[in-house]
Amino acid sequence: MGHTTAFSVLGLLSLLVGTCFSSSLRDQVRDRISVLPGQPRNVGFAQYSGYVTVNEQAGRALFYWLVESPAVRGAESRPLVLWLNGGPGCSSVAYGAAEEIGPFHVRPDGKTLYLNPYSWNNLANLLFLESPAGVGFSYSNRTSDLYTAGDQRTAEDAYTFLVNWFERFPQYKHRDFYIAGESYAGHYVPQLSQIVYRRNKGIRNPAINFKGFLVGNAVTDDYHDYIGTFEYWWTHGLISDSSYHMLRAACNSGSSQHPSLECMRALNVAEAELGNIDPYSIFTRPCNNTASLRRNLRGHYPWMSRAYDPCTERHAEVYFNLPEVQKALHANVTRISYPWKTCSDIVGNYWADSPLSMLPIYSELIAAGLKIWVYSGDTDAVVPVTATRYSIDALKLPTITNWHPWYDNGKVGGWSQVYKGLTFVTVTGAGHEVPLHRPRQAFIVFRSFLENKPMPT
Repeated sequence: MGHTTAFSVLGLLSLLVGTCFSSSLRDQVRDRISVLPGQPRNVGFAQYSGYVTVNEQAGRALFYWLVESPAVRGAESRPLVLWLNGGPGCSSVAYGAAEEIGPFHVRPDGKTLYLNPYSWNNLANLLFLESPAGVGFSYSNRTSDLYTAGDQRTAEDAYTFLVNWFERFPQYKHRDFYIAGESYAGHYVPQLSQIVYRRNKGIRNPAINFKGFLVGNAVTDDYHDYIGTFEYWWTHGLISDSSYHMLRAACNSGSSQHPSLECMRALNVAEAELGNIDPYSIFTRPCNNTASLRRNLRGHYPWMSRAYDPCTERHAEVYFNLPEVQKALHANVTRISYPWKTCSDIVGNYWADSPLSMLPIYSELIAAGLKIWVYSGDTDAVVPVTATRYSIDALKLPTITNWHPWYDNGKVGGWSQVYKGLTFVTVTGAGHEVPLHRPRQAFIVFRSFLENKPMPT
């Protein structure tokens, strides 16, 4: 009788494991992208996309796009990197995937794609997530969710997404996993990292084998970001002496996401002085005109405005609204009532909770021994290099390697300083979206990060 019971239990367990595995395999097959419209032929890597439910009761589901490394580069042994864009309210499909680190960029016709030679999927498997619900193809059946999004729910939903996603893709469990992003993802990335780290505590060989994070031109600490941003504007001749002093006096405390009336008045004066430039890349000519940029800046603190606006953003908006593209991506399955947009104004304009500083999280994760790299394009006036340097200085970390230039083909690619627990890298001539303006140099930063090697000298 005992043997029979043991056999029955073992048989049941193997049946359950088999059922779970076949279910995840079924989901993978369903999410597999055969080919995207306008995609180059014979790309040599697999792609998957679809939805993962993060809240059954609210009907909240997040859209993902997985781009694996090419088979010839050993995709099965490469790490997995989750990429997040900020805003808040902007799409990682629009920015990270379609104009920065993804394998395909959209041609001006809005219908065809071309290969990005510096795609980060040459080094890692890339997972792009449109987050929170209401951004891109991600949705909630509870409309109020779009008007009450904030940091905490975004981080919790992203963690739930990860747990469910790893169940769907068990081949990625226990593999080296990193989180990366830029801009307001300077909040998302450390916050999600903290949740993953804390929930992994005490677990041997956790399914989410989290190793560290990488952020670029990242919103980090409101006080130091304010000081560094105003200083950048003034030292680059973008604003007057009087505006600089007025900004320092009016915006010396409080939230950058919800600035005071006095601070807003000072920002409006500064905005008029900045003029018709592209603040996300101060030496780059805007696509046609900056009317849309200026409209976005008004009513928001500039580094919180919706998005950088080169022509590539417009091409993406055309492409991802094509019905055949949405069908190939298994996207928009609920037929949402609005077109796909690069950024959600509702989510961004009504953003709720936004902590003043990420520095306590940095301190916790540095102490935990995680790999942390921060990079900064030095022609960005939205989250400038000075803001990032002030924030890092506030951590009071011992220096391991002093400030020094790093090189690409004999030319200075930027500068770097290695601290105990954190590496900082600048990329010269790059704006807010470093991989867009300096794709080769951004690729070198990413490679050095993954290999945990100093920047090439």
